[in-house]
Amino acid sequence: MSTMLANVAAAWVRAWGDGETAAFEEIVAPGYVRHTKSGDEGIEDLVKQIESSHAAFSDYHLEILHAVEDNEMIAIHWQGVGTHTGEYMGVPPTGRTVKVAGASFIKHAHGRILEESTIWDPRDMLSSMKIVHLGTASKQA
Repeated sequence: MSTMLANVAAAWVRAWGDGETAAFEEIVAPGYVRHTKSGDEGIEDLVKQIESSHAAFSDYHLEILHAVEDNEMIAIHWQGVGTHTGEYMGVPPTGRTVKVAGASFIKHAHGRILEESTIWDPRDMLSSMKIVHLGTASKQA
């Protein structure tokens, strides 16, 4: 395992798993950007998401299932688990154990994370909470 992969993995677990956002803030480069399905975000947005996750899910922990590096790219397959004890995504606490998984692809240089692309499906999380949303149904003629 390279030093950068080890540093990213350790910061990832400390930030997302333990809520120590400073661990992640220390290894991102100025101008860091996170690409998600809902748009691009900076470090401030990421910190808010981590804090929101820890406020909503007591005993939240994160596990890195797989991590690989190829030159200046790192791929992390992760899974988070916690008990839903606070409001999240507009959903009041359910008391249920929630599990969500995803993948993050990280571009780095000179020991810093430049950008990240993250893929996860919020429907998996809502499904763990036993929340089902069918959307708007239309009548067929």
